[in-house]
Amino acid sequence: MTLFPLARSAGVAALLALAACLSAGAQPAYPDKPLRILVGASPGGGTDILARVLADKFAPAFKQPVTVENRPGASNTIAGELTARAPADGATLLLATNTAQAVAPHILKLKYDPLKDLQPIGLVAVMPNVLVVSASSPYKSVKDLLAAMAAKPGGFKYASSGIGSTQHVGGEAFNLATGMTSIHVPYKGSSQAHIDIISGEVEMMFDSTSSAMGQIRAGKFRALAVSAPQRSPELPDVPTLAEQGIKGADVSTWYGLYVTAGTPRAAVERLSAELTRTMNLADVQSRIKALGGEPGTLIGEPFAAMNKQEFDHYGQLVRAARIKAE
Repeated sequence: MTLFPLARSAGVAALLALAACLSAGAQPAYPDKPLRILVGASPGGGTDILARVLADKFAPAFKQPVTVENRPGASNTIAGELTARAPADGATLLLATNTAQAVAPHILKLKYDPLKDLQPIGLVAVMPNVLVVSASSPYKSVKDLLAAMAAKPGGFKYASSGIGSTQHVGGEAFNLATGMTSIHVPYKGSSQAHIDIISGEVEMMFDSTSSAMGQIRAGKFRALAVSAPQRSPELPDVPTLAEQGIKGADVSTWYGLYVTAGTPRAAVERLSAELTRTMNLADVQSRIKALGGEPGTLIGEPFAAMNKQEFDHYGQLVRAARIKAE
């Protein structure tokens, strides 16, 4: 709002203006209260990291506190349901992944519709998944891993951040593409799964790069393959699954910002504009690329269309792999 020099009668004019606004039912500018970003995963995972990046940029721009709330469980859908049921005032945001928005609805019985009860704001990032094992494991390549799996049918386990997660789908797609059998072990978030991968309790994981890069750089994970059409710039020496003869098992994780359906248009437009500005910041783009991903560029309807396309795609994959709630 532009401020003009005050005349002597400014006090009276201000009162008259306020009365006019109230009589016309005018609403205060968005946001007029603190905001929260709900995350369906535990602290320390990729979704949590990106949510905190957004919160750090949104707070000064909106001139309101912005907090991140972790509500892990049920394949990230607890946070989704809370956002869907929140007042439609734009104060509750959701940083969701395709786990909750495109995969879990085909596996779990949800109490909300992620396509109807959540308003898409924009795509934040796309991260390829990466097949990782403990750095202390004997497996140096996918070939080594497959040979060990063939020698011990059904004796290998793979971790995920929950039933219906992209890690879960990635594991089943790998089983389907290789003809192998490995057992799914779901956790309440990637960070919890990492503990058992590092210890060797669970042999492997198809984690997102945003979640796994820290452990890879720390020398605790060994990356065997990237499940994307091309290698990751952050992991240039790690071949793709296709390069190692495994086709049809590519699974990536994308992250998007949502708000409760029915939120006023002015608030949605303000959020869209601020997300666009944030995604164009050099330090934000560098942070996302350091996590092995690409910054999102889709805002509003194009992002909603992508979400629907992904919803249909993963529905087909879930049925083909016969993935069910365990």
